Order: sequence, then C-alpha cells, then structure tokens
Amino acid sequence: MHSYNRSIQIQREGMLQRSHSTRYVDAHIHFDQYTAEEQQAIMAALEKQSVTHLIAVSMNMASCVQTEALAAQYPRQIVPAYGYHPEQPMASQDELEQLLGWMDDRKTSIRAVGEVGLPYYLREEALKEGRSFDLTPYEEQLLPFIQRAARWDVPIVLHAVYDDAPRVCELLERWNVQKAHFHWFKGDAKTIERMAQNGYYVSFTPDIEYEAEIQSLASSYPIQQVMSETDGPWPFEGSFCGRRTEPGMVTTVVQNWAKLVGLTEEEAQKQMWDNACRLYKLTS
Repeated sequence: MHSYNRSIQIQREGMLQRSHSTRYVDAHIHFDQYTAEEQQAIMAALEKQSVTHLIAVSMNMASCVQTEALAAQYPRQIVPAYGYHPEQPMASQDELEQLLGWMDDRKTSIRAVGEVGLPYYLREEALKEGRSFDLTPYEEQLLPFIQRAARWDVPIVLHAVYDDAPRVCELLERWNVQKAHFHWFKGDAKTIERMAQNGYYVSFTPDIEYEAEIQSLASSYPIQQVMSETDGPWPFEGSFCGRRTEPGMVTTVVQNWAKLVGLTEEEAQKQMWDNACRLYKLTS
C-alpha cells in the first residue's frame, strides 16, 4: 500500500511553502442525533476548536429533514448529506420513493448523498442467530442513491465494510462514481488497494488511537485521500471513554495519524483539511 503514497518529503516541502492556519473538518457526524442543547454547545465550541465544517449525514426521511434544518441554521459550518442508513430495517417502497423524490426536489442544491451502504453488522447479527439474510434488496435500495450521486456529481458517504466493500466498489465503478467517501472503513488489502486506485476517500475516527486495524489502514492509505471524522454521537474507548463525542475530537485523530505517516501535526492537519475541502468543495 505504501506504493500508493507520494513521497512524504515532497508533500512536506510543498505544504511548508504555503501559508497555514489551523483548521479541522469533522467529515462524518450524525448531528441531528444530539439534543438541541448539545447541538448549541457543540456549535458554540467549534471556533475555539478550530473546526470549520461538519459533514452532517442522515439516517432516513425524518433525519434528512432535521439535517436540512440544521444546515439552514448553520449554513457556514454544516454541510448536509441525505440518504438512508443501511443498518436498519429496509425502507418500504413508499418510504424510499418519498425520500428520493424529496432529494430530487433539491438536486440543484444537494452537496452530498449519505449515509448509505450495505448492512454488514445487521447481517452478521442475523446469521449468528441462525436467521437467513438476503442482501439483494439492500443492494437494490442502495442503487438509486449511487445513481443520483453520479448524476449530480456530488460525494456519496458510504457505510460499507469487510465483505460488503467489494460489492459497493463494483456498483460505484459501474456507475462511474468519482467522489466516494468510505467512513470508518475496515476491509481486506485487495479491496483497500482497489479503493485507493479508484481515488476513493476514507476517514478515521478517534479509535485510530487504540485500534490496530485502523492504524494499519491509516499508515498505508494515500495521504491525499484521507480525512478525520467522529461519527458522533457514537462513543469511543481509550482516552475518550465516558466522554461525549464531539467534533473537537478530530484534533486527536489528526495527531495520531501524523505519527503513523511521519508528518508533523501541522502538516497532517493541513493535509486532512485540504483533502476534505477538495472532496466537499469547502470554503473557509
């Protein structure tokens, strides 16, 4: 995998030639799942934490509506993504058509599609309990979101880990999706290589501090295709145990990634911020 990285030294020299200010992006957060009081506290703390943007993903129709309202309330900081999370019962045909129609009505303003993907953990739970699980309907549910991301040329935020990742890569390739963001990714070396070659992005959560699997991925994935995220309000262990997950934790993600790839913290922060800006067309 190291062959997919350009020279770290070349990257360092290029970054040091440009002016710098400390900025971070939380590239994946379920902001609508916080209470109103928590949301206000988080937004009030962003400037102090040097977090410029939140990529706020959605779970379903109601979540999309809430995320849209939050983005309208905080238009400079929140970038909304609309979709249907796979780790839940499938949407009915009426529910799916309603959501897709709602998105179609906003196609000229939508900045990202997500969170969408395939239900690895739901399937594993069913199989452990001896229940059968048909993945085909979930693939069919995912397809219209992929098609829209391709047609609208916007990033698609993906939940696709382990065995599901190659299936999703095949769909992305079939529809020539260029802007794919795999969040909290886990998978085999062959799939990781495929994703890197396709130009897909991955983002790391605070568990980069203590998870060897994430550290291995983080140390080898192209540095031009990585970002920081929290997946908040999902809780974490290690030094984060017992703490509410909030965007400011991405600073620790950057610090740990810097050590893994041999960059200074300043260089790592700038690289991850630049990457997020490139994918999501962010402006400071």
